[in-house]
Amino acid sequence: MKKPTILALVVEDEEVLSALIKKKFERENIEVVCARTADDGLKILKERGKVDFIWLDHYLLGDKDGIDFVKEVKKNKDWQDIPIFVVSNTAGPEKKKLYCDLGITKYYVKADYQLDEIIEEIRKILKQK
Repeated sequence: MKKPTILALVVEDEEVLSALIKKKFERENIEVVCARTADDGLKILKERGKVDFIWLDHYLLGDKDGIDFVKEVKKNKDWQDIPIFVVSNTAGPEKKKLYCDLGITKYYVKADYQLDEIIEEIRKILKQK
């Protein structure tokens, strides 16, 4: 198997789901690092310098949510162009608009998509960049 050329950061509080996402991306030859809190995700970005994209859940462990995480990422000039895909259980129009206004790439509601569909769509979007 060839060495992964894409690095993804998955920030997801559900450990089982995070492991499943990681497994599916690795089958696609995408290296994955996982975090369960916004702070851990930011720490990984500081350590790695940059990733190719971020999979982000809105609800996270700790006192910060996905919006707090996106605000921090977008403030950093080295990270602000990283594609961010928010994959959440909820899709209130205000929350979705806020994420879009912050400059995320795409917002998915978990109930509306199969995991494989989201992964395939992310791959297509990344190929266009």
